[in-house]
Amino acid sequence: MTDEKITIENNKILNWLGVILLIYLLIVAVSLISSGFKLSVGEKAEDLFTFATNPFAGLIVGIMATALIQSSSTVTSIIVSLVAGGLPVTIAVPMVMGSNLGTTITNTIVSLGHIGNQEEFKKAFAAATIHDFFNLLGVTIFLPLEITTHFLEKTALFLAQFFKGTESTGLDGFNIVEFITVPVVNLIEQMTVNLGQPLNGVSLIIIGIILIFISILYIGKLLKKLMINKAKLIFKTAMGKNPIVSIFLGTVVTILVQSSSTTTSLMVPLAGIGLLSLEEIYPFILGANIGTCITALLAATAIRENAIAALEIALVHLLYNLCGVIIIYGIPFLKNLPILGANTLAYIASEKTYLALVYLITIFFLLPIIILNISFRMNPVF
Repeated sequence: MTDEKITIENNKILNWLGVILLIYLLIVAVSLISSGFKLSVGEKAEDLFTFATNPFAGLIVGIMATALIQSSSTVTSIIVSLVAGGLPVTIAVPMVMGSNLGTTITNTIVSLGHIGNQEEFKKAFAAATIHDFFNLLGVTIFLPLEITTHFLEKTALFLAQFFKGTESTGLDGFNIVEFITVPVVNLIEQMTVNLGQPLNGVSLIIIGIILIFISILYIGKLLKKLMINKAKLIFKTAMGKNPIVSIFLGTVVTILVQSSSTTTSLMVPLAGIGLLSLEEIYPFILGANIGTCITALLAATAIRENAIAALEIALVHLLYNLCGVIIIYGIPFLKNLPILGANTLAYIASEKTYLALVYLITIFFLLPIIILNISFRMNPVF
């Protein structure tokens, strides 16, 4: 083996070790936020989130937080932490739905890179906004159902209790995640204890959020470096052969690169230059929706107290995306609506390009603010 190959292999090993360390950091961060939230508000957790007892307010919080941060993984990890700290799952469910919608802003921004070529821009903008329309349709269908039946919350609770109830390590409750993270979490808690309540809790939350940002940012960078070429090879050889295969590939690639924004944004340029059609990209993007749920599930493993609730909200995220794929993509009429919406909007935006920017600002910022204001005035309850 040449020195160059040895260096490449050593770099790969170091990068994988970096990924493992960053995943550990993510788990520690989630534990810190959970502890900090409980220290800050104690028994008043529900009072703190009174504004979000309106499901539309929760939805808008999820949309705007993710649109601003441009990472649904970060937002859902924080939501898992807050649920573990006392935020009711009922309040958190629409936040997760909003996070799913807010993440679509990234690929829409990427499509603007083709704005100089009308035909390319039309294809790229359609490929980007089909994700928007699918997730908008998902919220339109499933939020009212969840408000009236709580089917996602109840199903996720059943599964969380099942998994936690049957969890067995063979070491009388020994939990390896807790074993390796608790010492670090306790050390950081001790460093802030002299600040007194609620400042010690607030400081833990801030530290945890910063660590989540850092860990997810660099996990994404390292995994892209390690896996992006393999991911490209996967979808170049298999895309378009079968919708089920494409959904599976979208899921796998998103898990590999730990970012649905990255996965869907990879599709946009390929659509713009005509290598992939909108119909071929569509199921792949749905797989990305499913694959991005892995981060919240990973974050839930960090929780020591209120572990079932933390796992429950992570499973809500997964069930919501699975139901969207099965129902929307499985029913021909519903399946075609995002395609029709994306093609129509892309045609309009390609004729008057400034409308693409108007669309971005309106859908992800202006409209959510208006809905939030109206929902506060109406003040419906969950």
